[in-house]
Amino acid sequence: MAVKKYQSSITPDEIKELPVVGFEGRMEIVDTPEKLVKACEELMRCDVVGFDTETRPSFKAGVSYNVSLVQLSTDKVCYLVRLCSMRMEKPLLKLLESKEVLKVGVDVVGDIRNLCKLRHFRAGGFVELQHEVGAFGIEDRSLRKMAAIILGVGVSKAQRLSNWEAKEMTSAQLRYAATDAWVCLEMYRRLFGDGVHSPHADIFSQPKVEAPKSVKPASDEEKTSLRKRRRPHRNRKRVKQTQSDND
Repeated sequence: MAVKKYQSSITPDEIKELPVVGFEGRMEIVDTPEKLVKACEELMRCDVVGFDTETRPSFKAGVSYNVSLVQLSTDKVCYLVRLCSMRMEKPLLKLLESKEVLKVGVDVVGDIRNLCKLRHFRAGGFVELQHEVGAFGIEDRSLRKMAAIILGVGVSKAQRLSNWEAKEMTSAQLRYAATDAWVCLEMYRRLFGDGVHSPHADIFSQPKVEAPKSVKPASDEEKTSLRKRRRPHRNRKRVKQTQSDND
């Protein structure tokens, strides 16, 4: 089947003409271990979910913050995991490591790198949309430009620099965060259809490394030569020990 080709790029003026969309489903804030268990149980039943993170912005040189929020979205509900309020517990790690549940996002490697600063885990089942769109003729790689090209919609950037560690997030923050994860899921489905996995389904899978064929086991002569080179060291040790005993 022929792959549909999209326009390669889009201008900011063209994006302004598009309708702005936002996530219309249920948004659940996850800020306790009990809520996390329930959310991850639901997400582990999915084949594909949208994925994104948010971090509190820094406006001072040399000052940075850890990931504040992880967004995981289905068609109907987006779970907003507040890592600024809780640890990365095992249910979340299990989901992020699962190869059975695809997590689709943009700049996934950067997100995973930052999450590993909180707690190390072996990421699995992640799809990087920036790697996928080239096969469809798309050259732009930002989330908003890809959404405009693939879905024909605009996505707001208004809350990007807001405080993601605030005690209570605003409704605008919640919708912004949920939309970023959900739109990744929508782009994936537009490109590959329901139930169809991309050809690069797990960017963290590493090929098995085989020993170089040029490396050969040492011959008997080489082993004998190596033992001879080592003997003087043991002899010197014996001499020193004998001298110590005589003293």
